[in-house]
Amino acid sequence: MRVIRDLRSFPHVPHPVLTIGNFDGQHVGHQALISEVVEIARRHNGSPMVLTFDPHPAKVLSPGITLQYLTSQDEKFDFFEKLGITELVILEFTQQLASLTPQVFTCNVLRDGLGVREVLVGENFVFGAGRSGNVQDLSNLGSDSGFHVHPVPPVMVKGEIVSSTRTRKLLQAGKVMEAAACLGRPYCLSEQVIHGEHRGEQLGWPTGNLRIPSDRVVPADGIYATMSYVQGEWMPSISYIGRRPTFTEGERLLEVHLFDQRRSLYGQRIHVSFIDYIRGDQEFLNSDELVRQMERDGIQARRLLEEWNKDCSQSTRLTAFHSTSCL
Repeated sequence: MRVIRDLRSFPHVPHPVLTIGNFDGQHVGHQALISEVVEIARRHNGSPMVLTFDPHPAKVLSPGITLQYLTSQDEKFDFFEKLGITELVILEFTQQLASLTPQVFTCNVLRDGLGVREVLVGENFVFGAGRSGNVQDLSNLGSDSGFHVHPVPPVMVKGEIVSSTRTRKLLQAGKVMEAAACLGRPYCLSEQVIHGEHRGEQLGWPTGNLRIPSDRVVPADGIYATMSYVQGEWMPSISYIGRRPTFTEGERLLEVHLFDQRRSLYGQRIHVSFIDYIRGDQEFLNSDELVRQMERDGIQARRLLEEWNKDCSQSTRLTAFHSTSCL
């Protein structure tokens, strides 16, 4: 996949078929849209393309806003490439770009800059200064500029439209299974193991401690059945997100316990896929009470992971994991 950051260096490519957006999360709606772009390009021996922006438009339009993403930039790029995109155009999002009218954006960027022949966007797509242009406007402008616009209907899961916003809300509520249905895969976080207070090891539940990435969406505090990728292998695990209220509350961490494993994790990068929610965070009277609950949680996590494994074929499981682009 070729990455282009300047329209002046964009090469001539056969029959460009384009979609436009930020594509955070690469949920099943994004996957359907990208797959359609690739399929139409294939039928015309053309070039499947994505136009996206950096930084995120919200950072320019609402300075000071704190954004948390469902995927990193590297994960997003990997997603595009795996689905068959051959040309990724990343334009710097500036106030000047934001001020372009729909007509100017269509002429300067889509027609003259990229020479598109076909454009696929969601039915609720908006563009141009003040989000003043809609899909019908783009279709009319495309007809004048020599390209065709294909509105793509949204994907529904459990009767609701799939969106990045919906997925974020589900994760922040701890509803990781529902989020996975929207994403088409379990949600994944990846960080390097840091040194902690060794309290888990003292309690008989050694964990790898991961700092919470400040720019990523993080599931609600609590206990989860997870699958963790470390040292080239996926392993069943149980994970905790929180500040350890039974002891002195500290930094919010993601703590991962690998079942039936005794290995040093310090300095290792762990990729944690959230399979199911077990319970919320809670404070216990003492460490003995905490350990008894951890044992119950461990039994439940093993059962949930066994059920999840039965529901997925081996190939489906591996596809789900590797399409997370977490690796």
